[in-house]
Amino acid sequence: MEPITLTTERLLLRPFSPQDTHRVHAACQDPDIQRWTVVPSPYRLTDAELFTTKLSPAGWQDDSAYGFALTLRETGALVGALGIDRRSLPGTYEVGYWSAKEHRGRGYVTEAVLGSAHWAFSVLGADRLEWRAETGNVASRAVALRAGFRLEGEQRSGLLNKGVRRDAWTAALLPSDLGLAGAHPYVPGRRAPGPGGSPDPGR
Repeated sequence: MEPITLTTERLLLRPFSPQDTHRVHAACQDPDIQRWTVVPSPYRLTDAELFTTKLSPAGWQDDSAYGFALTLRETGALVGALGIDRRSLPGTYEVGYWSAKEHRGRGYVTEAVLGSAHWAFSVLGADRLEWRAETGNVASRAVALRAGFRLEGEQRSGLLNKGVRRDAWTAALLPSDLGLAGAHPYVPGRRAPGPGGSPDPGR
């Protein structure tokens, strides 16, 4: 796919370019980004260069991942990054993101998640957008919940980060959650029966 730019109320979600290398490198010196995401630690300038010049463009070229630099429309400042990755199940994608420390607490990433979700559902034909983060990453979970994702549980050993397997929280957003139609019909499953044979009201 040809890289595209999305516009939200305050942001431009645009493809990364070599000009972003130093800003990505500076943002990823934050210990929280290195702790909770899969970026290398320590994060070197060569890591940022590899990401902005090769890895991110390659995802667009082979339709495996769509990476966006989150920048302010007014100033062009880099406030974060967001990626939508294709999963093995057709119509299923996963969103991931990080926010630069000095721009947190202003709702930028939530705004970007919602903008990119609308794009994924309407252009990519996504039927399900998944979110996954290591158990304990409350900031990432808060963004997902504000964007309308529904928590679906915890996966034991659900993530591999820097050679260590960790438990993960999982959630998902469906087109219907945003008032959109999906690419395929969706029939929700019936609730599991309770002890008396009727659906368990507690589930």
